[in-house]
Amino acid sequence: MVPVRTAGPADDAWATRTVSADAPVHLAHTLAPLRRGPGDPCHQITPDGAHWHTSRMPTGPVTYRLVQDDPVTVTADAWGAGTAEFLDGLDRMLCLDEKVDDFVAIHPTVAAAHQRHPGLRMLRTGRVLEALVPAILEQKVTIVSAHAAWRRLLHSFGSPPPGPAPEGMRVPPDAATWSRIPSWGFHRANVGPQRWQTVVRAARVADSLERTVALPPGEAARRLRTIPGIGEWTAAETAQRAFGDADALSVGDFHLASIVGWTLLGRDMDDAEMINYLEPVRPHRYRTIRLLEISGQARKPRFGPRASVTDHRWH
Repeated sequence: MVPVRTAGPADDAWATRTVSADAPVHLAHTLAPLRRGPGDPCHQITPDGAHWHTSRMPTGPVTYRLVQDDPVTVTADAWGAGTAEFLDGLDRMLCLDEKVDDFVAIHPTVAAAHQRHPGLRMLRTGRVLEALVPAILEQKVTIVSAHAAWRRLLHSFGSPPPGPAPEGMRVPPDAATWSRIPSWGFHRANVGPQRWQTVVRAARVADSLERTVALPPGEAARRLRTIPGIGEWTAAETAQRAFGDADALSVGDFHLASIVGWTLLGRDMDDAEMINYLEPVRPHRYRTIRLLEISGQARKPRFGPRASVTDHRWH
């Protein structure tokens, strides 16, 4: 266990840990999927380049601050009752143990991105509900609307973070709180019945969901899909963050297949074509998508105006 040096109340217990890898780790690229849009109450990047995040570990809430010391080293400071548990699992969360020797690039653009960004790691937070709820909120709505809903819900039902967190940060609600949020609470956040009912259903079986981290990622995702309202896309988005699944392809995404097609083949592509095209890169299909994203090469021509954000809160 990582020793915790108490500095004040129990909620402000503090400790630090530095981890090193045998190969490069790019902290910003690795942590990017944790951030749910600008102003995410659970994730902030401060001007000094530090990444702040809040989470709710089984042992309690935690605020942590991660900084890149050098290409292979990351230091974490953490505060709160969940400090020791979080720091114990830091190397696992950053997937410092993953091997990519079997990665085969299917296109020169992917090969170049893999060569330029050797520090990209997957994420294995082990916190299933924290990854699942925002993914549910992102179902079948614009990403702007989903991020706004996440901010409203966290500010209304989240809790103050332990330690010296930047202003405006909140700790995500626990499962009991998510399950008790009234319909009007979701309505005020512009979350429709189908999505909030799925959130509540998931929260009510949260203990079972959290145990899926011990399963192979494919089986864990299958169990997620047994909950009504959680399909392949939502399970993949959760697996990418909670399970460290480098193969979790977000099939059903409104833009993804087209982006893959236009970026790599210069034409549009549907989900079936994307699945077939990416088959040779298993078990690294999601890694391939992330490489396209961070390389700046991902593109999709715009053929019309952006979709408008519909506000249902006043209906």
